[in-house]
Amino acid sequence: MRRTLLLVAASGLAGASLVDNGTVVTLDGVPYYAGGVPVGQLGDNCTRRALLAAAALPGLDFFPMTIAETSAAQLEASDLLRIATRYEAEDDVFRLPFLRTLYVRSTGASQTRINVSSLAAQLSHLNIALLMAPGGLSGAEEDATGVATGRIRGTVPKGPYFVSASSGHLYRAHRLYPDDNLAFVQGVVSDGRDGFVSLPAVTENVMAKSIAVPSRLYFATTEDQPLAGLRFGVKDIFHVRGVATSGGNRAYFYLYGAQNATAPAVQRLLDLGAVLVGKMGTVQFANGDRPTADWVDLHAPFNPRGDGYQDPSGSSTGPAAGVASYDWLDLAVGSDTGGSMRGPAGADGLFGNRPSTGAIPLDHVIPLSPVSDTAGLFSRSGVLWARATQAWYPALRSHYTSFPRTLYRAVAPSDWTSGHLTAPVSSLVDTFVEKLERFLNTSATPANYTALWEETRGDRPRDLADMLHSTYGVYITHDQWRLLGEPFFADYAAKHDGRRPFVNPGPLARWQWSRTHATDEIYAQGLRNISLFKSWYETEGYGRPDSASCSEGLYVYPWSIGEPSYRNVYTTAPTGPPLGFGDSSTAVMAGVPEVIVPIGEVPYNSTVTLRTEYLPVTMALRVARGCDYVLASLVAALEESGVLRAVATGPRLYP
Repeated sequence: MRRTLLLVAASGLAGASLVDNGTVVTLDGVPYYAGGVPVGQLGDNCTRRALLAAAALPGLDFFPMTIAETSAAQLEASDLLRIATRYEAEDDVFRLPFLRTLYVRSTGASQTRINVSSLAAQLSHLNIALLMAPGGLSGAEEDATGVATGRIRGTVPKGPYFVSASSGHLYRAHRLYPDDNLAFVQGVVSDGRDGFVSLPAVTENVMAKSIAVPSRLYFATTEDQPLAGLRFGVKDIFHVRGVATSGGNRAYFYLYGAQNATAPAVQRLLDLGAVLVGKMGTVQFANGDRPTADWVDLHAPFNPRGDGYQDPSGSSTGPAAGVASYDWLDLAVGSDTGGSMRGPAGADGLFGNRPSTGAIPLDHVIPLSPVSDTAGLFSRSGVLWARATQAWYPALRSHYTSFPRTLYRAVAPSDWTSGHLTAPVSSLVDTFVEKLERFLNTSATPANYTALWEETRGDRPRDLADMLHSTYGVYITHDQWRLLGEPFFADYAAKHDGRRPFVNPGPLARWQWSRTHATDEIYAQGLRNISLFKSWYETEGYGRPDSASCSEGLYVYPWSIGEPSYRNVYTTAPTGPPLGFGDSSTAVMAGVPEVIVPIGEVPYNSTVTLRTEYLPVTMALRVARGCDYVLASLVAALEESGVLRAVATGPRLYP
C-alpha cells in the first residue's frame, strides 16, 4: 500500500494550521482516495486501541477493511466465499485485499453465530488477517490472533473502507480512475454536508485528471431514491455548491470562484440517490464550436468512437464523451438549447435527449437562452436512460395507457448531416423503422413538415424556412449577451482595471453579431414567429396531443449517419450564430421532447489509423410536448424487446 498525504498549510507567522484533504493510497496496484470526511469509527473507547493494534499495517496509518452483511443464523465458510464473490462481481471499487480486515454484522432478527474454528481454512484462503463482529463469536479465545469482538460507531453501510490506525475513523474507499479522454474539467467529492469539494488527488497521466468513484455497495435503491449509487457527471455550466464553474472559460472560473448553491436540476439527481463524481467539459458557455478551430481556453474532450479523433460535437461534449468512454460512469447531465444534447449523442452513439422545454428548473445554470434551454441525460442503455429521466422530470409523470398509434417517418434529409444515406446506413434505418412498425402495430406514414405547413398554415407566413431562418440565432445571442456576456465583462473589468476577459472565437462572434442583428424589436418578432410555429405544430402539425397515448404520433428521422468528421480539420473563423431552419429545429421551436437512440454502426476508412473503423448511426424520436414519460417508456420497451440495444464504451458500439 503506497500512501501519500495531501496537506494544505494556511499561511501565518504565528503558526501554520494543517488541513487533511484526504489520502491517496495504492492497494494491490489500484489507486484509491480515502476522503477527508470520516463516516464512522471503529470500536468504543474501551476496545478501540486493541482493535486498531490488531488490524494496523506496520508503518502505515491506514489499513483496508470490509464491512460485510449476512442474514444467516450461522456463518458458514461458504457464506464467506459467497460474500466475497458477490462483492467483487457487483463493485469495481471492492477488491479482495479489502478483506484483510473483515467486519461481519447480521441483518437478521438475531445476531449471527460465528464459529471461528470452522472458518479457519476459508479465512486463510481469503487472506483475512482479522475477523471482527459485534458479537456471536465462538470457537476461539476472544483475544486470539485474528479474532476480535467490536462495534462500529455510526450508520455505515456495507462495503470497502480505509481505517485510520491512529484514530479508528472509517473513510469511504474511492477508486481513482484516469480521465484519458479529457471528458472532465475536475473531479469532485462530497464535503460531508450539502456541498462538494474539488478532488485533491491525481494519478500520473498526460493531461488527464483523476476521478474518484465510491463503492457501489454503499447504496441501495428505495422508493424515494430509485437512482441510488448511480454515478453521474455534470456539464460545467451547472453550478455545484463548493465548486467553481468554468463554463469552458478560464476567466469565468477564476473570477467567480466556488459557487454557494447547487442547481436544482443537479440537486434533484442527488436527492434521488445518484452520486456526483465531477464537472464535465463544455463548449464555451454552451455555444457550438469545432475542436481545432475554436476550443482555445480548454481542450476539447475526445470522442472515443472510431479512430478516437472524430468531432465529439457539442456543446455537451464532455458528458457524452465520458459516458461513451467509461464503464464506471453511468449517466451524465448536459443541456440542449439548439442541439447540444442531441449532437453529441449522435456523434458518440448514445441515448441522449432534450426534454419538453421547462421539464426541469434551470436556476443556477449558465444560460444560453431561457427560450429553449433544457437539461437532458446521456446513457449507454435505453432502459437506464428511461428510468433516470422518468424519475428526474417529476412534473411529467404519466397516466397514459398506450404508445402513439401513428408512426411518422421523415422524408427530408437530416439537417445535421449531408443527408446522403449510404446503402449500409439505409439498411439500418429501414430495418429499424420496420421493427418500429411491428412493435407499434402500424405502418409508417411519410412525413414532410414543409409540405404540411404549406397545406395547413392558414394565414401564417407562406415560407416556414424564411420565417424562422434567423430566429434561433437572434434569441440565443440576444439573451446570452444580456444575461451572461454583459455582466461578465462588467464584473471582470471592475476587478481587472477595465480589462476585457478572453472569450473563445465562437461565443465572442455571436455576442458581437447580436448587437446589430438581435435588437429588441427583432427579438420580439422572433418570439412571435416561435409562437406561430408552436401553435401550428400542436394543432395541424406532428405534435398533436392524444388522450390515450399523450402524443398522437411518433415522429422519427435519421440523426447521425456514420459520416467521418475529423477533429484535426481547420475551419473558417466564426462570424455569428447558426442560421436556418431544419427538422432538428422543430423540437427547439415547438418545445417538444426528442431523444437520440443508437441503431447500429457502419465502417469507414480512417485517415488517422489507416484502418477500417466504425461510426455510430442514430435516429431521432420525437413526440408531443409534455409526453417525455411516454417517450421514455417507449425507449425502454424497445430495448427490452430487442429493437434497440445498449451500447458499449470505446471505439465500437457493439464489439
